[in-house]
Amino acid sequence: MNHSNIYKPLKCIVEDVIEESPTIKTVVLIPEKEFTFQAGQFISFTVPGIGEAPFTPSSSPFVSDKLEVTVMRTGLVTDAIHKLKKGDVVGIRGPYGKPYPLDKFAKKEVLLVGGGVGLAPIRALFYALIGTVEQYKRIVFCCGAKTPADYIYKNLILNEWLKMSEKFPISFRITVDSKDDNWKFGEGLVTKTLDHLDVDVSNSVAIVCGPPVMMKFVTLKLLDIGYKDSAIYLSMERKMYCAVGHCRHCLIGPYFVCKDGPVFTYDSIKNEPGVWA
Repeated sequence: MNHSNIYKPLKCIVEDVIEESPTIKTVVLIPEKEFTFQAGQFISFTVPGIGEAPFTPSSSPFVSDKLEVTVMRTGLVTDAIHKLKKGDVVGIRGPYGKPYPLDKFAKKEVLLVGGGVGLAPIRALFYALIGTVEQYKRIVFCCGAKTPADYIYKNLILNEWLKMSEKFPISFRITVDSKDDNWKFGEGLVTKTLDHLDVDVSNSVAIVCGPPVMMKFVTLKLLDIGYKDSAIYLSMERKMYCAVGHCRHCLIGPYFVCKDGPVFTYDSIKNEPGVWA
């Protein structure tokens, strides 16, 4: 059963805090009741006495007794989240927003493109796809970060996810903007992973999540290689603030990201001002 009142905080105990990079941590939460969400939806994370902020869970939608939220330190609330310790009590509200339309991805090649902390919502979607992998022709996961030290989920990707290609139709394209001597994968912006892409673009959807400038140039690259506007899905949760459509901070033209999204196809918002702001 899901939390019955999505506007009332659900008490959670912090089970663990994982340092993913110098500026990003994953908080593992145990909710007092089962909590479910669909990939693409988000929650509002409450730190008592400090405030709350919206985040997309990074854990599997198939797990209801544990929730993981990956957070970049950018301000007051995120700083408080980074200071959490095992045993601390916090709250979550939700889930809010519209999920990825997985039924529309069926029998297609699914291209995932994530960069930086944008890998967090992509991770939840990846788990959702793996759970129904027989429904898709193929999954291609392109991921990037500034440096190897900035790569979130690095051990998970290298030690677990890459092995999935041995039994599932999954492939990975992994890069960093600037490598070190120990890096064994690609070097270059994440857009470089789209070069010589072995994907049937006419029967494919692309999902993009990351910093605005990365999403902009990935989208332009996808259009250049033949993806239709309607086949490009953008995760726009970075614009959200109140999470319930009151503050108007997340407006893209007539759309509230928190209520009409946070997932949008590019054709639905491409002509609105401030898409990449």
